[in-house]
Amino acid sequence: QAQLVESGGGLVQAGGSLRLSCAASGGLWTMGWFRQAPGEEREFVAAISSTGGTTDYADSVKGRFTISKINVKNTVYLQMNSLKPEDTAVYYCNARMQGIETMRLRSFGSWGQGTPVTVSS
Repeated sequence: QAQLVESGGGLVQAGGSLRLSCAASGGLWTMGWFRQAPGEEREFVAAISSTGGTTDYADSVKGRFTISKINVKNTVYLQMNSLKPEDTAVYYCNARMQGIETMRLRSFGSWGQGTPVTVSS
């Protein structure tokens, strides 16, 4: 399984932007991001296929967030624009061998330690 290291979280005002990064140990993984707000279940945010050719987004972030991947660095990025207070959560990176069609399920893969994102109104 992949070892994952996340970075890039922080505090930002509503309407602002942040970019999250997640570096994975060797392998070509399907990767993605989930988030978990206090008292809520962990939810899917975005995913990208192992080659980077296919992406998937939750409806709540579509058009505001962009996921991208640099395979030679085994790193995935989540560019978050037009942030809203409801985007406040701990964001977790996930990497798995299974295809992107499984990415909305929490059952598979390895998890990063999480990076907190706080959006103030």
